[in-house]
Amino acid sequence: MALESRIAKYLADNILQLRDRKGLSQLKLAQLAEIPRSTLANIESGSSNPSLQNLARISGALQVSIEELLSRPRNECELLSDAQVPMQTRAAGKVRIYKLVPDKVKGLDVDRVEIVAGATMPGHPHLSGAKEYLSVIRGELTVFVAGEQFKVPRGAVLAFPGDQPHSYRNTGSSTAIAISIVVPVIL
Repeated sequence: MALESRIAKYLADNILQLRDRKGLSQLKLAQLAEIPRSTLANIESGSSNPSLQNLARISGALQVSIEELLSRPRNECELLSDAQVPMQTRAAGKVRIYKLVPDKVKGLDVDRVEIVAGATMPGHPHLSGAKEYLSVIRGELTVFVAGEQFKVPRGAVLAFPGDQPHSYRNTGSSTAIAISIVVPVIL
């Protein structure tokens, strides 16, 4: 299948799926997007090449990104093997970060972080107003946030402004493992 027809099918399937989840009729979505129902019907059939303006209107009405409309539709359920979970290394390989929500959701990160003994990892400031929650599940971490220092033992949760400068240090004698959840501000 050619790229153009795959994207048209993805778009059609995503709009139908999102519209169904939100309980919207085709007419109601067309009204919310301020486009003719016939235009939406053509897009949903996969037989149309919509303008960027219409894509923006539909994505706004469905409250998703244009990227999400054009991406391969997600299955309701998906099991990723450990080898399929995206992983990044930092601090010269002394830190591993496993992306537990591999789908792109702007501002949301859920990561399993493994930091070897003695290693430090600088944090990256997140979206303005974001909140980070760090739960240590093995070992102990020291977290530095905007000039303050917090020792986070196993089982504890540190909540802090994720948009502030921060870093993590494993001061223990074995690899520390933590779950980091970054939540964007919802206005």
